[in-house]
This record gives sequence, C-alpha cells and structure tokens, in this order.
Amino acid sequence: MIGYVTLGTNDLPRAAKFYDAIAAELATPRMMEFDGFIAWGTPGGSAGIGLTKPFDGNAATVGNGVMVALEAKDKAQVDRLHAIALANGGTCEGPPGPRGDTFYAGYFRDPDGNKLNAFVMGPAAGA
Repeated sequence: MIGYVTLGTNDLPRAAKFYDAIAAELATPRMMEFDGFIAWGTPGGSAGIGLTKPFDGNAATVGNGVMVALEAKDKAQVDRLHAIALANGGTCEGPPGPRGDTFYAGYFRDPDGNKLNAFVMGPAAGA
C-alpha cells in the first residue's frame, strides 16, 4: 500500500550520510536526487524513503507519534541496522530485542530526530 515515505531534514548532507549507511545495509541505492531532495529505493521494489528540505521553507520538525519501520531480513540485520544508525549520528530509542513472541526490533532516531525502527516478524523473531 505505501509507495514511499518522505521525511524532512534541516541538513541534507548530514542526513544523507546517515541514510546512505542504512540503505547500504539494506542493499537499496539512491534512485533520485535533486537539489534539496534524495530518495532511496528500487523502482518496482518495496517502499522507499526520501529526505527533503520542507517545500514551504520553514524548518523541518519531527512528527509526534510518527515512525518509519524498515523491514530487515533477520535479527542479525536488525542489530546491524541499529548499530549503523548509532554510528552515523542516530540516537537509541530502544535497543534491539524481542517484543513479544513474533516481533524483534530496534528503535532509533536519525540526526534530525525522525523516529525509525528496524524489525523482523515471524515465529523465529521472538526470544
């Protein structure tokens, strides 16, 4: 259902470094780039993510209650994505671990404060 998600940034080069590292782990390249905007994804693939300086010229702000979830292939990739986020200017919002019997996730914020998680679901995702 979701085609892509766009998040605001106040510092595109700093944010691009963060998302380039996350996208590399997910084997997802940059697919579009314009002045003030970058998008990562694969045409015809799953949902992508874009970063932009707000069109109205005002500062980008974080949406309260908004989170982007990145689907990982396994728990080890969740752990790697969380570590990559923190190593590239992100902050921890909850370390990787099981949440119930069928959900494993790690939560973090990008350098602009946007909340994300990396997750895996299924019987092997729990404890």
